[in-house]
Amino acid sequence: MKLAARRKKRKTVASALVRKLRTRKQTAAGRRLLLKRGKSARARWKKQSVGKLNKRKRIRRLKRSRIRKGLPLVNKLSVPVWDHPLVSIIIPVYNKWDFTYPCLVSIVENTRGIPYEIIVVDDISDDSTARIGQFVKHVTVIRNKVKRGFLHNCNRGAEISRGKYVLFLNNDTKVTPGWLEHLLSLPEKDPTIGIVGSKLIYPDGRLQEAGGIVFNNGYARNYGRLDNPNKHEYNYVKEVDYISGASLMIRKDLWNRMGGFDVLFAPAYSEDVDIAFQARQLGYKVVLQPKSVVVHYEGVSHGTDLNSGVKKYQVINQQKFREKWAGVLERDHLADGEHTFWARERSKDKKTILVIDYGVPSFDQDAGSRTTFMYLKLLVDMGLNVKFIPDNFTKLEPYGSELEQLGVEIIYGTQDRRYYEYWIVKHKDYIDYVLLNRPGISHKYIDLIKALTRAKILYYGHDLHYVRELKRFGLDQNRGLLQESEYIRRLEFDLFSKADTILTCSDSEKRIIDGNFPNKSTLLLPAYYFDQTIPKTKSWDERTGLLFVGGFKHSPNADGILWFCRDILPIVQRSIPDIQLFIVGSNPTQEVQGLQSDRITVKGFVSDQELKELYGNTKIAVIPLRYGAGVKGKTIEAMCHQTPLVTTSTGIEGLQNIRQSIEPKNTPQEFAEEIIQLYHNNSLLEHKAEQSKQYVETYYSRTRALECINLAL
Repeated sequence: MKLAARRKKRKTVASALVRKLRTRKQTAAGRRLLLKRGKSARARWKKQSVGKLNKRKRIRRLKRSRIRKGLPLVNKLSVPVWDHPLVSIIIPVYNKWDFTYPCLVSIVENTRGIPYEIIVVDDISDDSTARIGQFVKHVTVIRNKVKRGFLHNCNRGAEISRGKYVLFLNNDTKVTPGWLEHLLSLPEKDPTIGIVGSKLIYPDGRLQEAGGIVFNNGYARNYGRLDNPNKHEYNYVKEVDYISGASLMIRKDLWNRMGGFDVLFAPAYSEDVDIAFQARQLGYKVVLQPKSVVVHYEGVSHGTDLNSGVKKYQVINQQKFREKWAGVLERDHLADGEHTFWARERSKDKKTILVIDYGVPSFDQDAGSRTTFMYLKLLVDMGLNVKFIPDNFTKLEPYGSELEQLGVEIIYGTQDRRYYEYWIVKHKDYIDYVLLNRPGISHKYIDLIKALTRAKILYYGHDLHYVRELKRFGLDQNRGLLQESEYIRRLEFDLFSKADTILTCSDSEKRIIDGNFPNKSTLLLPAYYFDQTIPKTKSWDERTGLLFVGGFKHSPNADGILWFCRDILPIVQRSIPDIQLFIVGSNPTQEVQGLQSDRITVKGFVSDQELKELYGNTKIAVIPLRYGAGVKGKTIEAMCHQTPLVTTSTGIEGLQNIRQSIEPKNTPQEFAEEIIQLYHNNSLLEHKAEQSKQYVETYYSRTRALECINLAL
C-alpha cells in the first residue's frame, strides 16, 4: 500500500511538472508571436504614416501651385438647373471668395425641392471671384466693367431675374436646412406679405437679428442682438419694421412696382429699411420667418469702421432716411428704446390677449385641445396680438411650431415655475384680455392677473367638471367621486365669480351658470367652428362599418366603448354578423386594446387626414357615452363630416335644439336597434347626413364663433 501511494505521488508531481513546462513553452511562444505581430503592426503603421505624409506633401504642393496661379482651393460646385425658377437668389460680391464659395455650397446643400437660380453680381473683384465660372457650374454671373456698389449690384441682378420672388443674400452668409422652404411658406399662403426675411445668427451661435425695429428718430435696431436665439420672443412669425438685406425675399412684381432699391441710398445702407417702408405704403406686410435661419459673418462685406470705406454711408444714409420718412416715423413709430413689446412686432395699434391652458394644444389628440387651437387661430385672424402660456412651459412639438407659424408667441423654455409671474408683471400694462382655460389651471393665475393688470378676464372651462364627476358617481357610487365633485364645484364657482365673462359650449350648462350667477355675462361659445361642412366622397353602398372616436385619457370614452362592445355590439351582430367596428383615439387603455379582434379594429391615434378618410368610409359613428359634461367634440365632428350617428343623451348634451335632428338611445337594446335600422337604409342615412349638415351650418359656423368672441371682448 505504501509503495502504491509513493508511486501515485511521484506520478502526480511529474504531471504537475509537465504542465508547468508546457505552460512556459506556450507562454514563450505567445510572447514570440506577439512580438512578431508587433513588428508587423509597426511596419504597417510606418508605411501608412509615410503614405499620409506623402499625401500631405502632395496636398501642400497642390495648394502652393494653385495659389501661384491665383486659383481658389475648392472643388467644382454644380448648382441645379431649373427651366422656371420660383426664386432668384441674388448675391452681390466684391472679393471675399473664401466666404462666397462656402455660401454657394450651403445653398446647394440646404435647398431641396424648390426651383431656384443663383445670380452673382461681381463688382470687379480682383481675387479668385473673377474666375468663379471655372469653379461653379450653372450660376449666372454679371461682372461689372466699373465699380457700382452694393445697391446698384442688387438692382442689376434683379433686372435679369426670372423668379416669382427675388431673394437678396449677402456673400458672407451660410444658409441652414429648410431656410428657403420656410421663407416661401409665408408669402405663398398670404398674398398680403410682400417681404419676408430670415432670422440671422452669428457663427458663435448668438443671435444677430430677429427682425428690425425703427424708432421715431429714424434709428434702426437689430431686435435681440447677441441674445440666445432659442428664446421664445425670437421664434414666432411677426410683422417687423424691416428685414436686413443680408437675407431678404420680396415679390418680383412688388419689386418692379417700386423700381428696386432707391438709388438715393447708393452705394449701400438703409436701402433695406427704405424698401420695407415702401412696401407697407403700398399695403403689404413685412414679416420675419424665424424658422429660416441664416448664419451671417457681419462686417465682412463692408467692414466695421464708420469713418471709412462704404461703411461711412451708414451714418450718411440714416440722415437721408429720416428726411424721406419723417411723417411716417412721427405717426407710426415709437420713441427710441421705449415699448419694445410693441415695437418688435408692430403691435402698437393691436389689442393683446393672453391665453392660458395646461399645455400647447395637441389638436389632433383630444377635443379640448382642438377647441383651444381653433380659437387661438381665430384670435390671430381677428387681428389680435396673441400670447400663449402653457402651464407646463413646454413647447410641445410639432404643435408649438404650428402656433408660432400662425403668429402666436408661446411663453416657454424656463425651468423656473414662477416665470409666468415675472412675465405677467413685466408686461402687465400691455395685456388687454386674458382667456383662462379649465379650472385646474385657471385658479393659479386669476388672482395674480386681477391684482396686476387691467385686463378683461374671460373664463372657458370647456365643461362643468363637477357635473361630470357627479354623473360618474351616479354610475360607480364611489363616495370619493362625490367629494371630488364638491371640491371642483367650489373651484369653478370661485372662478365664475372672479371672471368678467364666462364662456361655455353647452346650452344646458349655461342654464346652470345663469341660475347661480344671474348678474354675470355668460356666452354660449361653439366648441368647434367650420368654414363649411366636409362633402361626402363615397356612396352609402361603398361605405361600411361603425366608427368610435375619442381620446382615452378622458375616462368617459373608455367607459363608453367598453359598454358598447360588452352590451350593444353583440345585439347588432346577431342581425349584421359581418359588421366592423373601428376604434380611434390616442392613449387607448389596456382594456380598450384588449377589444381587438377580427371584427374590432383598435387603431389608436390617427392623423387628421386618416380620421377624415375613416369618417368618409364608415356608415355610422357611435357615441355610447354614459357620463360626461359639456359638448362632445366627436358629435360635432361626425356631423361636420356628414356621417350619421347613434348616440346616448350624454353624447348630445348641451347642443342647442339637437333633438330636432337626433333622438338619443340610452339602453343597449334601443342603441342596437337604431344601428340595425339605419345600416342598410340608404335613404335614411342620407336624410340623417343632410340634417347633420344643416345643424352644423346653423350652430357651428365660423361666423357664429366670431360673433361670440366679439361679444366677449
